[in-house]
Amino acid sequence: MPGPELTSLRSARVTAAHRLGKRGFRGKERRFLAEGPQAVREAVAHPGGDAGRTLIELYATPEAAERHADLVAAARAAGAPVLTATPEVVAEISDTVTPQGLVGVCRFLDAPFAEVLAARPRLVAVLAHVRDPGNAGTVLRCADAAGADAVVLTDASVDLYNPKAVRASAGSLFHLPIAVGVPVADAIAGLRAGGVRVLAADGAGDRDLDAELDAGTMGGPTAWVFGNEAWGLPEETRALTDGVVRVPIHGRAESLNLATAAAVCLYASARAQRAPGGCRAVTSS
Repeated sequence: MPGPELTSLRSARVTAAHRLGKRGFRGKERRFLAEGPQAVREAVAHPGGDAGRTLIELYATPEAAERHADLVAAARAAGAPVLTATPEVVAEISDTVTPQGLVGVCRFLDAPFAEVLAARPRLVAVLAHVRDPGNAGTVLRCADAAGADAVVLTDASVDLYNPKAVRASAGSLFHLPIAVGVPVADAIAGLRAGGVRVLAADGAGDRDLDAELDAGTMGGPTAWVFGNEAWGLPEETRALTDGVVRVPIHGRAESLNLATAAAVCLYASARAQRAPGGCRAVTSS
């Protein structure tokens, strides 16, 4: 097995990749890090856009390169340089305590909000003032699993490309359109103008999710607005929506965490939309 190409923690290339762990550098370069085989596989498969391929370059320890030879070959076939590096160098670039030996440098993926609206989405998750990167990534994963058409992060929310958010998305970051930095009022107004019913998810809501499903009101295009982990949605945000809906608590739990509540709401909409008369059932018939 040939020795690693990168052995110095101080090399210009390693320093540039390491800096992408900080939000300011990510924003300036419009690049982020994808760690581990799952994220790298999705980056390789992502078609990219006008700026070029999504995966710009791949760092791998010799052991990881041998273990994931298929990924290395796919990256090279896609035109991305593959640089072998010592475990110490890969650890310097990585954000995890126990790196998996593969780190990809990727282009930003977010889409303009106008493009999201132009695609006439039928199910959207809006993250308003969500600050925890693990929660943001997990909600993105839930939205992907529920078949959502887009995710919108408001200007007061966490950085989508935070390494923890990228890991928590488990590859879903690469699967659906995501708009970032949108003022919450603009996000809600734009969706409503596009014929999307906007619902705020809040434990103190005056509407019950079960009752909404029973009433048959959930089958149309819908956007769910999810708020901050600690204090939820402010009144001024709730007032902009078409209704405030609570997930019923049938047991003794005090509440649901953000990601769990998001999964329940998104799947409720997904099921209603695919039922007879739902917007997806109508479109596909």
